[in-house]
Amino acid sequence: MTTVSNHQPKIIRTERGLTISGTRITLYDVMDYVTAQYPPKFIRSLFDLTEAEISTALSYIEANRPEVEAEYQQVLKQAEENRQYWEERSHQHLAHVVKRPPRPDQEALWAKLQAQKARHDLDA
Repeated sequence: MTTVSNHQPKIIRTERGLTISGTRITLYDVMDYVTAQYPPKFIRSLFDLTEAEISTALSYIEANRPEVEAEYQQVLKQAEENRQYWEERSHQHLAHVVKRPPRPDQEALWAKLQAQKARHDLDA
């Protein structure tokens, strides 16, 4: 729900980066859609922004394109590094879990699953 306010939105720097004042929406969130060439009306409705907020964000991006783009690339790089880290952690955890024997109360289920896997492998 959009709140009606008398203040003019502006772009502020928070711990999250360049943010539309009064929201938790960063310019990097908006940049994802700007670079994909979505229309402003769609971006506005997606983030539930006012006309003034989306205009302020798009104007700021356009007026400071090199700086915003450089920060945006850093955000994308960090997001990719985070994704790779957690994907690796997930693979390591899964490998560890697979090596554990089934709990005593799940041995019957485990045997049934193994039998189904064996039948599936024969059918393939």
